[in-house]
Amino acid sequence: MEFLWTIFESLVIVALVLILGLGAAIVFEAFRRRFNHAHAEGHPILEDPNSLKQVPCPYIFDPAEKYISLIIPAFNEEHRLPGALDETLNYLQQRAAKEKSFSYEVVIVDDGSADGTKRVAFDFVRRYTVENVRVILLGRNHGKGEAIRKGMLHSRGELLLMLDADGATKVDDLEKLENQIHAVAKRELGDSPNSDSSLRIADIPIAAFGSRAHLEEKALASRKWYRNFLMKGFHLVVLLAAGPGIRDTQCGFKMFTRAAARKLFTNIRLKRWCFDVELVYLCKWFGIPVLEISVTWSEIPGSKVNPLSIPNMLWELGLMSVGYRTGMWKIST
Repeated sequence: MEFLWTIFESLVIVALVLILGLGAAIVFEAFRRRFNHAHAEGHPILEDPNSLKQVPCPYIFDPAEKYISLIIPAFNEEHRLPGALDETLNYLQQRAAKEKSFSYEVVIVDDGSADGTKRVAFDFVRRYTVENVRVILLGRNHGKGEAIRKGMLHSRGELLLMLDADGATKVDDLEKLENQIHAVAKRELGDSPNSDSSLRIADIPIAAFGSRAHLEEKALASRKWYRNFLMKGFHLVVLLAAGPGIRDTQCGFKMFTRAAARKLFTNIRLKRWCFDVELVYLCKWFGIPVLEISVTWSEIPGSKVNPLSIPNMLWELGLMSVGYRTGMWKIST
């Protein structure tokens, strides 16, 4: 009986948080729309640390100059970033040596770090040149969603991959997502040997989401019951906000064609935890195919996500639901 009462109390708490989140979202969005009618979108300044000269800053509406861009958001990642970048760049260099048409860039977005993240990032620019590694400095902390949005908008790839700075997902798993995008693009366009397949892929809106759903049973068995309860509650709210179809919205390993990124990241508004859910919502709104693909994933010490962040996530989801369902958030096509 005591156990059932605990569950009931938890359900009441989740419901109250959701209601308060929705109420706050309505007030906040109304205030923002009244006093902030315009949003200034400034281009970041990209600098070559070797020559100390500024380099041209690309925009998502420009033609692609690279085959693939890897966007890595980093907030106080001085210690975890070097290992992840070493692994990532070793893979990219080896592949570029084997495939002459393969070109790449790594875009590190420093989200207002207070440690040595900026120094570490620029060390890699010096080692690999600004042509292959670039750093965007946000100046102050905005949130993971905003960091990825900024990186996507100012990347040069035909394919754009977001991945976490901790290296939790093996970088070569990008080939799983890449191959599925190629397969969908081929079905969309049919065989046309006289055209450039890479260029065609860049122009077809497709998204591929890495997924840890196949690891869920093991995770459920190892976590505390209340953490499982909170996560199940969060998944239920995600289902209500974005609808069914994606089992793991929060995996930080997602790939987009340039056309998809152009539609999604010029519209996304959530700056922190739940921007992934907004991506799912926008993909459905635009009719962009979303592929969910199992990837290798390892728990890396130093995670910045914990159960205490669930209320913030619920607040963001409430903000998103209110914004889109009331028409306060307009979607640009």
